[in-house]
Amino acid sequence: MSFTLQAQEGGARKGVLRTAHGEVQTPAFMPVGTQGSVKALSPDELRDLGVGILLGNTYHLALRPGAERIARLGGLHRFMGWGSSILTDSGGFQVFSLDHLVTVADEGATFRSHLDGSPQRFTPESVMAVQRALGSDVAMAFDQPAPWPGDLRGARAAMERTHHWAERCLAQEAAPGQLRFGIAQGGFDPELREESARALSAMAFDGFAVGGLSLGEPRATTYRLLQLQTAILPADRPRYLMGVGTPIDLIEAVSRGVDLCDCVLPTRIARNGSVLVRGGRINLRNARFVEDGGPLDAGCDCYACRGFSRAYVRHLFMAGEILAHRLASIHNLAVLLRLTRTLRDAIGGGRFLEVAAALRAEWESAPLP
Repeated sequence: MSFTLQAQEGGARKGVLRTAHGEVQTPAFMPVGTQGSVKALSPDELRDLGVGILLGNTYHLALRPGAERIARLGGLHRFMGWGSSILTDSGGFQVFSLDHLVTVADEGATFRSHLDGSPQRFTPESVMAVQRALGSDVAMAFDQPAPWPGDLRGARAAMERTHHWAERCLAQEAAPGQLRFGIAQGGFDPELREESARALSAMAFDGFAVGGLSLGEPRATTYRLLQLQTAILPADRPRYLMGVGTPIDLIEAVSRGVDLCDCVLPTRIARNGSVLVRGGRINLRNARFVEDGGPLDAGCDCYACRGFSRAYVRHLFMAGEILAHRLASIHNLAVLLRLTRTLRDAIGGGRFLEVAAALRAEWESAPLP
């Protein structure tokens, strides 16, 4: 298991992350399979799209169906029928999103399940044990993000707890071949962000994530804080920007040295009838598409665009047919994966800055959340 940088141009990096389940060409976009499934899509469809790594979530899988049950059934890869790489988030963001349902102490976090209200407890040790049982290729350390806008005292406390928990996570046994990534935090204070990146860099993680961004802050703030941390995190290990993945975000992240991104956006907006098109998005529920015989996006060659019209997919949404979600999800993922591939292919050939500028001009005014 290793990470090899193949080329750099400006801040952008092209490389290969080797895991126990294969090679991942970076920069890469990871579809989110929170509960062991990328919503509405089969593993075969993900493979056809060129997905090399996807994301599962420790919080959700621990609560249902349970990590020990998944382990008895052969581990997460066999359970979900996915033979390529899997990264499991630690569940920190989900736990702390419970707000009034969670109590945090240095030992860990106590909360009530969103499923049935049962009392639960996550510690660095238990979170790593869950990921060990799941057998994911990359296990994330347990962290505490600070809310936006937050305050300096709270951000420092969350950051210091994250560092302490990171050390405890590293002390735990990993599954055979499992990589472990630490998560840099620091709230929205530049000095704390730099301090966190330095503290994490001194730890023996196989890779590092930038967490706690895109929580409501202005995009300019996101990119500025990201730049501060990627400038400090070790260059010889992969960098992962967590939970960020609009087209313009992908362009800006890769430009700042990010190797991995994930986001629920492509499948979430698909379920609401929205599809990404060149430079923006459209909502197929709009009446103007009722007799539109063109593809979802004329510049796309995905399965949905090759075989179906906007009018047909709109009809499926209006009729409540599940195929609508599937086709829109296939297309939206294809757009982000193709965008990432275009950026990756441009790195090292003297074309990245030009390609990134063209893509930025195309997407920066897109009406995305």
